[in-house]
Amino acid sequence: MNYAFQPARVFFEPAALQYPRGRALFVYFQEKGIPTRMTTSHNQVRGIPGANERELFAESKQTLVIGVRRGKTFQTCKPSAQYQLPLATGCPGRCHYCYLHTTLGKKPYLRAYINVGAILKRAGEYIAGREPELTFFEGAAVSDPLFVEPFTGGVSAAISFFAHSGRGRFRLATKHARVEPYLKLEHRGHTHFRFSVNAPEIIERLEENTPSLEERLAAAVKMIAAGYPTGFIVAPIFLDGGWKDRYRLLLDYLVKAAPGRDLPLTFELITHRFTLRARENIAAVHPDASLDMDISRRRFRYGQFGYGKYLYPPGLIREAAAFFKQEIKLLLPGAAIEYFI
Repeated sequence: MNYAFQPARVFFEPAALQYPRGRALFVYFQEKGIPTRMTTSHNQVRGIPGANERELFAESKQTLVIGVRRGKTFQTCKPSAQYQLPLATGCPGRCHYCYLHTTLGKKPYLRAYINVGAILKRAGEYIAGREPELTFFEGAAVSDPLFVEPFTGGVSAAISFFAHSGRGRFRLATKHARVEPYLKLEHRGHTHFRFSVNAPEIIERLEENTPSLEERLAAAVKMIAAGYPTGFIVAPIFLDGGWKDRYRLLLDYLVKAAPGRDLPLTFELITHRFTLRARENIAAVHPDASLDMDISRRRFRYGQFGYGKYLYPPGLIREAAAFFKQEIKLLLPGAAIEYFI
C-alpha cells in the first residue's frame, strides 16, 4: 500500500475491523508507526491534541477515523443531485471559507467509511425506487472523497457500480489532482467529474493545503481524455473588488488548458455565502482570514437544511449571472451552465 495522504493519527471503530480492508488498514498504520486507537463511534472521537481552537482544528485535519456508515437514509443534495452518496466526511484541505465550518465545527476530523458495498447497495435501492427516472448521487456533498480512495477504494467502487447501473448516475467534485486510479476504469459516461476551481489569487490566499490551479486543470484534461463527462465548479465566487477581472483571468486559464473550445464542459457557479456559525468558527481557526462576512452587505435566507445563510444582494447576483453567462458562451461555446446560485 502506498498512500499520498498520511494522517498523524487514526481511530478505528470496532466494526471496521470486521472488514478485510479495515483489518489491512489497521496493520498498515501500525507498521507505519502512526498512532492507532479504537473509538466507540466515528461521531464520538476524543483525544485529538491541541491547546487552543486553532491547534485543535489543525490537528483534526490530520486525524482520520475509519468507521462504518450505519444509516439507511441518504440526505438530499440540491441542486447537484437527488441524493448524497456518503463515502466520507471531511477533507484534508484547509480552505478558509469552507461550508463545512457550519456542519463540522472546530474539530473537523476526517471520516472514511469502510462498508462501501452496503452504501452502494442502498444507492441501488434508491435507484430502483425512482425508475424509470434517472437518479443522480453526489459523492462530494460533505467531503472531498478523493483523499479517502486509497483507504477504502470507495470512489473506484462507485464508478464501477454506476457504470453498470441503468438509471443511476454518479457526480463527483474535487480539488485534488491525483486522478490516475480512475483513468482506465470502465465508466460508460455515468460518472461526471467536476473540478472545483477559483481565481489564482483566491486559491493562493484562501485554499491552504490544496493543489494549484494548474494541477487541477491538468487533472481535468486527463479525465476528458479518458472519456469522462467533465466540468468545473467555480466556488465560492467572491463579488468584491475587481471581481470581473479576477474571474476573466480564471476563465482565460480554463480556455488555455482545455483541449478544445467546443468541448461539452459543464459549469456550476456558486456565489459566496456563509452562516453565523461558520463566521464564528472561521474567526477562531483562521483569525487572519481576509473574508468579507459583513452581514450589513448581505441578505438573509434559509437554506434547505433549516439554517440561515447570508448571500449577496439580488442585484449583484443578477449582474454576476449575466457576466458569467456571457463570458463562458464567448470563450467556451460548447460549455453549458448547469446552475448559478
